[in-house]
Amino acid sequence: MYNNSMKNTKYKLFSKEQLEIGPESGYDNYIMAIESSCDETACAIVKNGREVIANVVASQIKTHAQFGGVIPEIAAREHLDAINVVIDEAFKQAGNLKPEDITAFAATVGPGLVGCLLVGLNAAKTLALTHDKPFIGVNHLNAHLCGNYIDTDLKPPYMALLVSGGHTQIIDVKSYSEQEILGETIDDAVGEAYDKVARLIGLPYPGGPRLDKLAQEGNPKAFKLPEGKVDGYNFSFSGLKTAVLRLVKSFDGQELPVNDICASFQETVSATLLKKLKKALEEKGYNQVVIAGGVAANSEIRKKIFALEDEGYKVFAPPMKYCTDNAAMVASCAYFNTNTFDDVNTEVFSRVK
Repeated sequence: MYNNSMKNTKYKLFSKEQLEIGPESGYDNYIMAIESSCDETACAIVKNGREVIANVVASQIKTHAQFGGVIPEIAAREHLDAINVVIDEAFKQAGNLKPEDITAFAATVGPGLVGCLLVGLNAAKTLALTHDKPFIGVNHLNAHLCGNYIDTDLKPPYMALLVSGGHTQIIDVKSYSEQEILGETIDDAVGEAYDKVARLIGLPYPGGPRLDKLAQEGNPKAFKLPEGKVDGYNFSFSGLKTAVLRLVKSFDGQELPVNDICASFQETVSATLLKKLKKALEEKGYNQVVIAGGVAANSEIRKKIFALEDEGYKVFAPPMKYCTDNAAMVASCAYFNTNTFDDVNTEVFSRVK
């Protein structure tokens, strides 16, 4: 179960009962949330965890593309430049909704880049204090799962596959506030492996989406690549990455079959994810399955997971705009996850402990 590792001090800690927030409150809740964990500055307002009233995202992809990856110091400065703009724009999109109409303000508190997280956290705290509203700290990984509640009727229990640039996990979601990580990567996350392989074959940043596009034009059976042999529900992708490196080197002086390499790599990754996810579904007896995280936008991963519907499972995946980092999922998490109500002394954290 996720632990936000937050310290409660002399400041008042708001309880769920005092806040009257959540699906059992009987009241309409409007949550304004801010997301700034990496290279997107986002602000959203969501009603009752499912209806998006406003959703604004300022991306930094062009800024970091020239460096081949996210530079934390530059990202933090970009957040500072954008934060007030996205907040103002969210209120404009919300029409007649005013700060006093907001039930609570929320922000991602981790995991993520500390300097970036602090920008969103301080902005949300300031809004909460200024308008005398509660503040809710949100775990970024929980938020990705909650992206599936938006515009759907999804309710726990369900099995979730979280795939992102920094995390690969199979999660048993028993209730809105109770989750158990059954397995995770012991080395590279899926998104990290995609980006590293993309660099090996000369694709520019961000490499993952470009690799996915090229894979759709290649032969997934062109090369037999190894699947990480890890017990239980854990994953390993470092060996696969090394195998691709050796494959690329074997074409020294020859034209590289880029599309076939991409397709073979993507087939191995997606098949590995599906195998372990299906095993978890069968063991727990769930009929609902969810995919979440930035890599949930990958075409082959989505295709394989949605094929489970042919076996009687009900599959949920966020629309593309809610797969990557956004504040709507953070607001939804603040509403549904009843363990994240915090005080103004809440701190950020870089990693899940």
